[in-house]
Amino acid sequence: MEPDKIPLIAGLLIFAASLLSLKLGLSVAIFEIILGLGAGNLGLHAAGWMVYIAGFGGIVLTFLAGAEVDARLLRDNFRAAATLSLFSFLAPFAAGYFFCRYAAGWTTPASLITGIALSETSLAVVYSVLTETGLNRSRTGKLLMACTFLTNTLTALALSFAFLKPNLYTLLFLAVSGGFLVFAGRFSAGLMNHPALAGKVVEPEIKYIFFALLAFIYLAELGSSQAMLPAFLFGLVMSGHFKSGTVKNRLRTVAYAFITPFFFIVAGMKVSLPALWGAAGLFAALFAVKQAAKFAGVYFLAGRYFPANRGYFTLLMSTGLTFGLMAALFGLKAGMLDAAQYSVLTGVLIASAVIPTFAAQRWFPPLEEEDLV
Repeated sequence: MEPDKIPLIAGLLIFAASLLSLKLGLSVAIFEIILGLGAGNLGLHAAGWMVYIAGFGGIVLTFLAGAEVDARLLRDNFRAAATLSLFSFLAPFAAGYFFCRYAAGWTTPASLITGIALSETSLAVVYSVLTETGLNRSRTGKLLMACTFLTNTLTALALSFAFLKPNLYTLLFLAVSGGFLVFAGRFSAGLMNHPALAGKVVEPEIKYIFFALLAFIYLAELGSSQAMLPAFLFGLVMSGHFKSGTVKNRLRTVAYAFITPFFFIVAGMKVSLPALWGAAGLFAALFAVKQAAKFAGVYFLAGRYFPANRGYFTLLMSTGLTFGLMAALFGLKAGMLDAAQYSVLTGVLIASAVIPTFAAQRWFPPLEEEDLV
């Protein structure tokens, strides 16, 4: 029997993306997406285990992003962050819906799914970029992650209210997740600070976090929901236990070495270049609609609240991937999007993850700020 070559190729893609990132000084997520796109269009298909690890990688990134948010800073700046996030959500949601419904002639459900998918800001991309550049410790970085989270919360709520059908398991998911988050802080403190764990290689702290995230995923799938909101809140709860940075740094190392690259690589594999080429005009127009709407919703408010770095802030808020892909996949499975519409929408999301990130890092580097931690 011929050995499975997919793990070997996946390992090569992960390693090559790291080398390109170091060579060109851009986020590794960009190259993981591009290499995944190339591999997918050369005939490599993501195996089931890759798809699951990719989903788990998105949840891990969401947890880590939550752990980076400064709760006091968010509380002190909540009005600014909430206002900016509301317009960051509403502008592309409305623009995407009306463009697809009346310019592209798509059905109402397809247009609604598209508007929801375009409204998000990719928490995975934003967190990856900020962490790699060290800006996760700055005021702009922490508020950017907070605004990203609030925008995605609105996106998730819109998808839930518009299409998802809750069941008894949804109530179970909400009850268990809510109860766990209420008591997680107290329980986690004993585990994280136990003197017997110092210097141990068994890493029970990381295994505890992974188990909790896997439980969120399982219960969310039972309840036809998403695990990203409780994962982010869990990270927020745990942020107070990561002051030394040791556990978080080890967790980040494990995640970035193997888990999270699959999220970006598999996302790239989902794009069909022939389908995009066949609808190149629609793809370009929809991408322009998303970027223009995000610019209109974010740039002027960012200039008011974050004048020094509003270009960088706006471009990273214009990225899309995580919740957008979930919305697009939901629309495909539910029969609201056909294969061509799904490819176009997914291609727009991939492009919005790569192009604004490249522009932000290359032409709008943020001004240096005093670290907050």
